[in-house]
Amino acid sequence: MSDPIQQPPAKTGVRTQRSKRTRTLILVSLICGALVVALTTGLVLHFRNKTNEEVQHRQDVIVDCLPELRRQPEKMENSETQCQFKGCLWRRQADEGAPWCYYPSNHGYRTTGNIQASTTGYRVGLQQMDATAVEDNSFSHLDVEVTRQTTNRLRIKISPKDKYRFEVSPDALNIEKSSDLFVNETSAAYKITFTESPFGIAVTRKDSGVVVLNTSLPGLVLSDQFLQMSVRISNENLFGFGEHRHQSIRHDMRWKRWSMFTRDSGPNSDWNLYGHQPVYMNVEDDGKANMLLLKNSNAMEVVLQPHPEPAITYKTTGGVLDFYLFLGDSPKHVVSLYQQAVGLPMFPPYWSLGYHLCRWGYEDINDMRSVILRNRAAEIPYDGQWGDFDTFIKAFVFTYDKTKWKNFPALVDDLRANGQHFITILDPGIGVDENVTREVQSIYPEYDVFGSGETLGVFVRNADNGTLLGEVWPGVTAYPDFTNPETQDWWTRWIRFYIEHVGVKVDALWIDMNEPTSFARGSIEGCRRNKWNFPPYVPDVDGSRADGALFDKTICMDGQQYWGRHYDVHSLYAHSMAMQTYRALESVYPGKRPWVMTRSSYAGTGRFATKWQGDNRATWDDMHYSIISLMEFNMFGFPMNGADICGFWLNTTFELCVRWHQLGAFYPFSRNHNGRGDDNSYKFRHQDPASFGQTFVDLVKPALMTRYRFLPYLYTLLYDAHTEGASVFQPLFFEFPGDSQAMNIDQQFMLGPAFLVTPVLKQGARSVTGYFPDGLWYDYLTGETTKPGTRTLVTPLEKFNLHVRAGHVIPWQEPDVGELIITPEIQGLASRLKFDTLEIFGLDFLPSWLKVNDIQVPTANISLVHRNVVQCTGLGLPMTSSSTIAWSSY
Repeated sequence: MSDPIQQPPAKTGVRTQRSKRTRTLILVSLICGALVVALTTGLVLHFRNKTNEEVQHRQDVIVDCLPELRRQPEKMENSETQCQFKGCLWRRQADEGAPWCYYPSNHGYRTTGNIQASTTGYRVGLQQMDATAVEDNSFSHLDVEVTRQTTNRLRIKISPKDKYRFEVSPDALNIEKSSDLFVNETSAAYKITFTESPFGIAVTRKDSGVVVLNTSLPGLVLSDQFLQMSVRISNENLFGFGEHRHQSIRHDMRWKRWSMFTRDSGPNSDWNLYGHQPVYMNVEDDGKANMLLLKNSNAMEVVLQPHPEPAITYKTTGGVLDFYLFLGDSPKHVVSLYQQAVGLPMFPPYWSLGYHLCRWGYEDINDMRSVILRNRAAEIPYDGQWGDFDTFIKAFVFTYDKTKWKNFPALVDDLRANGQHFITILDPGIGVDENVTREVQSIYPEYDVFGSGETLGVFVRNADNGTLLGEVWPGVTAYPDFTNPETQDWWTRWIRFYIEHVGVKVDALWIDMNEPTSFARGSIEGCRRNKWNFPPYVPDVDGSRADGALFDKTICMDGQQYWGRHYDVHSLYAHSMAMQTYRALESVYPGKRPWVMTRSSYAGTGRFATKWQGDNRATWDDMHYSIISLMEFNMFGFPMNGADICGFWLNTTFELCVRWHQLGAFYPFSRNHNGRGDDNSYKFRHQDPASFGQTFVDLVKPALMTRYRFLPYLYTLLYDAHTEGASVFQPLFFEFPGDSQAMNIDQQFMLGPAFLVTPVLKQGARSVTGYFPDGLWYDYLTGETTKPGTRTLVTPLEKFNLHVRAGHVIPWQEPDVGELIITPEIQGLASRLKFDTLEIFGLDFLPSWLKVNDIQVPTANISLVHRNVVQCTGLGLPMTSSSTIAWSSY
């Protein structure tokens, strides 16, 4: 018998069947009067339920038993029958968005035999329960391993018994048990308990008794291409999961569905975006926090459900269920634990913290040169000039167009001579057009990027083991398989070729379109109809197409890579590209810290690359969203992150661009970048500061100069992130986890522990409402104090809101107005620097004396620069030793 879920009857068939059922009931009623009463009563009750819309007010977690209906609305007409066929329950729910067909409480697996305890954890076998609903190709027996990896980290792995399943390679992400730590049941910060039927695991904090995770729920499914598990969480304070355009930093739990599968979809979309970050944070009622990572790279989605029993249901299309739970004393602490496990963030070079300019759509070298020169003339602090693929010959990487970009290496050399840096884009799509290759070889005879890669076999293969061909900016393209170790030398060779032979001395690399993207759906030949390209279950990936095919805007899922089938490793493509690009720069520039910036990402990519938000728009909403995105990626392990200041798409406006600079001056990565327009007939205007004129420069320069002044502080934050997993661009509740009001704020942010930024995010606004948590705060520009609570801040166009938190020592520098660039990074830099000036906020009087290391500072060196700020100059204190400062308090 055909499964009605897989092959539903046509709509006309459904109507025919119902009419036959009605005629049968009438015939029976004529034969047996007694039966008439029963059947009629049944029919009346059935329709009364429909008419009166009886609903269930949910008291517990329920899990959708027919998730495929959301993409197949034609099945809704027969959905109750399908639900009952699967052995599930049907009831209309009071919660809008809640499933009407859900698993019964006895669905899932039960333990077989005793739970085996060991010195590191537990192991148990599971068997599918007889009452389990119908699932195609489901596994009847499972293995469960629970491992205490550290005192505050726990691993839960559920996989089919004695069957090979794809798992994320340890080369990509290796979360190991601490080798020097023996964690037994007594020393662990958590207690583990089991439910035998249906099987589940609960994890409880020993100190507070809070159950941080409980999987004892129906709906556990492991089948060939559909895996599902649900977890209760402690409350609705849920954050994380990515990459998406979330409307608020704190998740709306009302049956929201979020898919994860790397896709070239800009942040103006509500669907899955560039990255795949399957990790959440739950802040418990007492301010402690936990994070849960699902180490799985297959296409997946999560469904959130609200009070009275907040829960998350995971659905993924392959692999295994491999969870890592982290328990922290605070949100900042748990983020640190997470980053230490997946890999601490890379430490960018000092110059990368400066202000940057970029544009997709520079007409030629004169266009770029004019931008450089006018911003130098305007004395805009400016350390990085970026180049998009406009500079290449017909988008073929590792080249430059000697007609439109004549003497391009000399322009790059001029940047370097002026203390600036050049960064170029690298897309993974390698052009294969022989005519273009010959054109390039007429200039660079050694150029053979595609041919050399084809010889070495470093490209992603198709189902027939040939080179898979898609389409991107160069036309027909091949895709390097960066999971293949053989690709590393080939990739390094061509990066070196561009720098040393072509002569464009790039200082860093920007990897883009690495989801990977293809303008052809799957390949230039399409994709085969098989279970990889057309799986039985597809999460809500990129809802712009009704079919929601996994290969839409990317390559075929049956493509073959070293780490596995593309179906399994798709979301690891950018991760592997970042790894090999980082190592290539290490080889080309030995002794220097590499800097790679990526668009797409996976858990742990922050070890090799920083991140930017992608193709945002010049809108006020997008400016607000950038704050949410950056705070989330701080959680994910990308402390140096930024959004395109003034927006990438659309023409920006004078006011929007001013306000965005006042915000973007405090992004960890600060770059003004815009697009070229929708087509060649229309180009978006330039939006570099000098392009707007002197009035604009005068409005944005103070914020940019403030950024440069506090670069030592930002650099210290990024160093702490690199060494300890500290937070940089963070929500207010990271510093104030017990403040329930701070939990919902996403229009302000903390930069480290000391700075609170309150940007203006509304057109025409000349004031903004800000929330100030417990403590004393000082307006950086005026020195005025602000007490805790909600405050209205008068903010004319020339003002930005930066508040300093009392009780913090903040290193700063005085930027050289003549050069307006960062001091070049050299060995022994810290030992040569000295603290010369000290500013003390909160003093509204000149002290009668001030001593540094018991030596009195001359009175002439002490002044009141603001009403509440005392400044001392000429100190000459070395950075490498501690100092004591004292002053009179009367």
